[in-house]
Amino acid sequence: MIRWIIAMGLAILAGPIKAEQCRLALALAMDISVSVDDAEDLLQRQGLAAALLAPEVQEAFFSSPLPVALAVYEWSGQSTQHVILNWQIIENKGNLIAAATQISQSIRSNQGSATAMGHALRFGAKLLQSAPSCLFHTIDLSGDGSNNDGYGPQIAYQRFFTRDVVVNGLVINAADFEGELFLVPFFENNVLHGPGAFLEVAQGFEDFERAMRKKLKRELSGLQIGAIGRVGQ
Repeated sequence: MIRWIIAMGLAILAGPIKAEQCRLALALAMDISVSVDDAEDLLQRQGLAAALLAPEVQEAFFSSPLPVALAVYEWSGQSTQHVILNWQIIENKGNLIAAATQISQSIRSNQGSATAMGHALRFGAKLLQSAPSCLFHTIDLSGDGSNNDGYGPQIAYQRFFTRDVVVNGLVINAADFEGELFLVPFFENNVLHGPGAFLEVAQGFEDFERAMRKKLKRELSGLQIGAIGRVGQ
């Protein structure tokens, strides 16, 4: 709440405030590439649904006078992206339960192909264009591998992103050696984007729910103060 008051004060100094519907448009992107088997996919869906309903995450959702707009999509190859949850404004616990239920009951749309992160990010950027009018815009990309198909994240940022979109990452470290040596640095150097972007690491798919809870709490509780200037534009 204190951060929200400070942010709104900065916005007033920056100029007239737009009548925004929400404080944050948050698009969560889940990896369904070929390296993710059906059991691991289920752990992601059930883990995300459970994380959304965790007490600390619910508290973060409702910690501000303005609500959050939430969307979820799955991704793998260049043409394999599918919306699981289209934009929902989360104004109360009932909205959050409905969103979590839809995610937990969703069925994988594709058995998986390559890992086309740049294309996944382009899809997320396009999805944000249809979001409700919000103060801030964040994509949250989860994955268990680095880009191996099509253009990479940096090309997507150059071609399709505006300066005010933040991209956070969640590494699913399915193999300790590979993840620590290659995957975490890849996310840090290529995926994270925008002011305040950060990375969480899940130690395997069984740890996905815990890592998602921690990341959602951080995303929902904080504000990208560096982007506040757009409110008055």
